[in-house]
Amino acid sequence: MVLHPAARVREAGQDVTFCCEASGSPVPQNYSWYHNGTLLEGTSGHLALRGLAPEQAGSYHCKATSEAGAILSEPAWLTVLAQGQPSCRSEPEPSLVELPSECPQDASGSRYYNVGRCPASPCLGGSAESSGCGEELGRCCGVRRMELRQVPCAGSLLPLKVVAECGCGPCAQPRVLVQGRVTAADTGEPLRFGHIFLGGRKVGFTGYQGSFTIEVPPDTRRLVARFVDGQQRLVDAVKVLPFDRRGGAVYQEVKMLRKKEPVELDGGQNNAIPLGEASGREPVGELLLPAGVFLRPSGEVFNGTVKASVTFVDPRDMATVRAASSDLSFTNALGEIVPLRTYGMFAVDFHEGDSGAALQVGPVQVRMDAGQVWMPEHLHKMKLWSLNPESGLWEEEGVLRPAGGGQRKRKREERTFLVGNLEIRERRLFNLDVPEDRRCFVKVRAYSNEKFNPYEQLEGVVVNLVNLEPQPGFPSNPRAWGRFDSVVTGPNGACLPAFCDGRRPDAYTALVTATLGGEELEAVASSPKLNPSAVGVAQPYLGKLGYRRSDHEDAALKKTAFQINVAKPDPNNMDESNGPIYSYRSLQECEEAPVSANHLRFYRVEVDKYEYNVVPFKESDITSWTGDYLAWWPNPQEFRACFIKVQLEGPQEYMVRSRNIGGSHPRTRGQLYGLRDSRSVRDPLLDNTSGACVEFKCGGMLFDQSLADRTLVTIMPQGSCRRTAVNALLRDYLSRHPPLADNNHTAAFSMLAPLDPLGHNYGIYTVTDQNPRLAKEIAIGRCFAGTSDGFSREMRAGQGTAVTFSCQERPPGRESFFQRLLSSPAEA
Repeated sequence: MVLHPAARVREAGQDVTFCCEASGSPVPQNYSWYHNGTLLEGTSGHLALRGLAPEQAGSYHCKATSEAGAILSEPAWLTVLAQGQPSCRSEPEPSLVELPSECPQDASGSRYYNVGRCPASPCLGGSAESSGCGEELGRCCGVRRMELRQVPCAGSLLPLKVVAECGCGPCAQPRVLVQGRVTAADTGEPLRFGHIFLGGRKVGFTGYQGSFTIEVPPDTRRLVARFVDGQQRLVDAVKVLPFDRRGGAVYQEVKMLRKKEPVELDGGQNNAIPLGEASGREPVGELLLPAGVFLRPSGEVFNGTVKASVTFVDPRDMATVRAASSDLSFTNALGEIVPLRTYGMFAVDFHEGDSGAALQVGPVQVRMDAGQVWMPEHLHKMKLWSLNPESGLWEEEGVLRPAGGGQRKRKREERTFLVGNLEIRERRLFNLDVPEDRRCFVKVRAYSNEKFNPYEQLEGVVVNLVNLEPQPGFPSNPRAWGRFDSVVTGPNGACLPAFCDGRRPDAYTALVTATLGGEELEAVASSPKLNPSAVGVAQPYLGKLGYRRSDHEDAALKKTAFQINVAKPDPNNMDESNGPIYSYRSLQECEEAPVSANHLRFYRVEVDKYEYNVVPFKESDITSWTGDYLAWWPNPQEFRACFIKVQLEGPQEYMVRSRNIGGSHPRTRGQLYGLRDSRSVRDPLLDNTSGACVEFKCGGMLFDQSLADRTLVTIMPQGSCRRTAVNALLRDYLSRHPPLADNNHTAAFSMLAPLDPLGHNYGIYTVTDQNPRLAKEIAIGRCFAGTSDGFSREMRAGQGTAVTFSCQERPPGRESFFQRLLSSPAEA
């Protein structure tokens, strides 16, 4: 399906048109349309509805068919409003931000303030606005007016802008990006200058370090990218990459398998190549190549020396899951994209021994050891599949049927094989799979911290789920993986497809991880005592799921994954009717589940770090950006993160705050942009020394892109600290780029932010990226390392430092510290 119908909003009496288009061989000519699952009249790719009535609201999708099969579109929602009914409410929805720790807003000590938000929903469109094909570049609900509030805070006033009114305006058109890095699965070696394809179209190369950025084409619903090693050392990787349709960048680590060293075969003899014999395991099967089976592209039989490389992805090896291609899906007879459960994939490569020319292969036999199939019901459903590299979908090549046993070498016991036939032409990646209809969805949410506040959920988090099959009685010791999926969290979390079973809760287990901009999030602990309220799932269902974090039995392991039994909910049990597992037909219920419903959780570990913006902005949701002179990020298409490195000489760790106000721009001079707090980290190599990487607002153009502002940045540690040194290069740069900030107060350091990026020699670290969190992560890693291109999680306080403070042992009280930071420099 290359064009899906798009959501529409209309008034009763207006007209609307939906479109869909499918590609294939032969080209699909027959289309059917459905409203809420009911078949409508019409056989073309256009559905025109005239004089809409309220009962015509709902879900619309199409199905394209040809002799080759069928494919369904994704559903599009039609909203039909009564005449005069507003499509965007003027009253903003609640949205809470956290104020600084010294700013309680009520007797309970709550520090959260309602700044409001406008949902980015489509507004009323006109019948003549477009033909209905693709997204309407129309109007969306957004911020119409903001108000500046002065919030009482520790004897001072903290400025804060809140949404006062919502209204319809032009829809934002943010860029949708997927970024990441491609490396070899075995060595971590980057794929340097590898080719990137979308469909059959080449769109670019990877960088020297394997990095890539893909701009997602408009109307894309399923992004399939193919990564090709120009040196042919690695197997082509076909990946279905998750992305955030609302805009911004999602980060992905892509792993590629190294091709198995080729062996020489005599094309005029019978040959057999084992599949999956590594690490002392019994092979899953073998590829039987009869004499005379190798063909040149002209059809001529080649009987000379053949160099054969067959690389097997063995699901019995957990390390191979990240290098597997596609997302193990196929299209069934109804046109639905449904999952497969794999027993192994293999990539084949045959070349002439002398010339190196590629060879095709006539009918060959694939034999699979039936003893490797651990679920008896799978024996009669096993099929052979090939991967369509453009759609990322697996297509059936044939059925594997039970055949007579062969005799194992060295008088081992006889074994039974499943046998199928295959021809190897253009496609070179194959799969031993069964369709699996025991499917469910798992509800997962990600939070900004361990408090799990509903209004502090993270969006744009990539959640990965790997289906495992456990050893009987040992659910923490999986026998093999069978499938994997990735979903990006939205404002209401994410629903991940997974295999499940209603009779045996541990028939399928799932291993779940989550990353944000390449940073691994932490799962909720399961030991020494399981806390249902922290995990997010009530008992007794939690016990049935068998929740375990990855460090459950070994505290030395990482805390970034959890494993559960995917126990299908019992419809007759009320304890299992509220998530976190939902039946496959309950996807909408899963997606719309309230935050109070059972769900599984990840959170971001941010110890002693705090951010405050006068103009609220959720970095994981680009659509929440508001064009304002006081916006911390002036450009929603490109995010520039700036950090300064501070060295602190003292016996403990210290909080360091940056206060950022307008410095040179006439519209913002003297007005607060925001605050940033960061706790220093001890240098393991230096006694009584720690370092802090503190974000500040970069100097540069504001949102109107007409005049640059050099932010007035004040850096002040908490405690009895005095400034003892300033980086000589930074001091020289600032003196050559007047005006100079007042630095009479020795407990702080002030500067007008440089417009140039500078670097580690100045103690300033600047990174620009389409993903604000990724820009900050890279900048912090360089700051910790004290270099402009390195990355470290271990503090090197003496390298690449901008300013040094000497601190006494006992810091002053909180209130005086906070008042000094909020006051003007003169008052401080």
